[in-house]
Amino acid sequence: MSRRPGTPRLLRQLNDRAALELLLTSGPVTRTQLGRETGLSKVTASQLLSRLEERGLVRVAGSKAGGRGPNAALYEAVPSAAYAVALEVGAAEATAAVADITGTVVEQGSVDPSTASDPVGAVCGLVAKLVESAGVPPERLNACVIGTPGVVDPRTGSVRFSFDLHAWLEGVFDALGTELGRPVLIENDVNLAAMAEHAEGAARDERDFALMWLSSGVGMAIMLDGRIRSGRSGGAGEIGYLPVPGAPLPREVGRPGGFASLRLQDGGIDHGFQSLVGGREIVALAGEHGITGGGAAEVVAAARASAAEEPEGAGAAFLDELADRIARGVASVCVVLDPGLVVLGGEVARAGGEELARRVAESVPAIGPNAPEVGVGRVEGPVLRGALLLALENAREELYAAVAE
Repeated sequence: MSRRPGTPRLLRQLNDRAALELLLTSGPVTRTQLGRETGLSKVTASQLLSRLEERGLVRVAGSKAGGRGPNAALYEAVPSAAYAVALEVGAAEATAAVADITGTVVEQGSVDPSTASDPVGAVCGLVAKLVESAGVPPERLNACVIGTPGVVDPRTGSVRFSFDLHAWLEGVFDALGTELGRPVLIENDVNLAAMAEHAEGAARDERDFALMWLSSGVGMAIMLDGRIRSGRSGGAGEIGYLPVPGAPLPREVGRPGGFASLRLQDGGIDHGFQSLVGGREIVALAGEHGITGGGAAEVVAAARASAAEEPEGAGAAFLDELADRIARGVASVCVVLDPGLVVLGGEVARAGGEELARRVAESVPAIGPNAPEVGVGRVEGPVLRGALLLALENAREELYAAVAE
């Protein structure tokens, strides 16, 4: 095995990267603190700070009093050294955010492309407007990540299929790359939500967990050993199709054909797990308990409020039955993966809150041998946040690579 020799130039590159990484993750530090955290001498720390300062990557942010002698200078990464863009696209809304390299969001906005005569232009125009408003020079835009419903093929980076997006949104990806002048990374929305929960939310510091997304449709993200597992073709986590007790098989509902025949025109699935916990099924179940009005999240929120006032009433009975249905999917996944923690995400899970999560946790042991902890997602706007975190990770890697040149 050939090894790259430890030349002075290579050591400088490694030291510069370590210092920049520390400044980005830990905030302003003194030269002494930098040396202590990186194991560098004061002389070496001073030299690398000077190099990074000359390149416009580091600046003096103030001073820190303490001890004898003059105050020590505090150094920080220059926020405008690089930027990242995140975009969450859905059928009815696209939301974008621009952040500097420290992670501070400097611009954010939304647009409803479904009402525009040129939807692709509307989405690209939103991003271009935010980038311009933030004053981002083209050469400092280091990364862009788009979160989208659908299966993203990890081998090609393209969306293999998505039932929840209008056809015109397929053009956004290429057009945005052209607009920004750099490649755009596409990632599944539920995977991004899991990344956000892992970094900042209910699964913080957990290496093994699953996130079950409950909205109009159903999805799942799987993290094992600290990594999102998408599967060979990106289809891991498509649990709407999972055969579970109480849910019919495709042939039992007259859909014995290929994949294209399995989805209904209104976006539902009349077999598998989603036929129990999809948005329209939740509304129908609520109606059976006398709870009506609004969509799935609204009826779940109403039932939760009712159960708080009347623990033995219709709201509580509905939540118990819904939790039992959700538990069938949770137990099936846990038999295979045994993640230890299942986070419930999406608008339905947020509406049900800890009350729904508790009921699900209580139902799982009666179905399967692995009883995980069940929690509720805590990150606001987890898809956009996950896209931004991934974009920042990529932007920083590009910045580190530039330091090594």
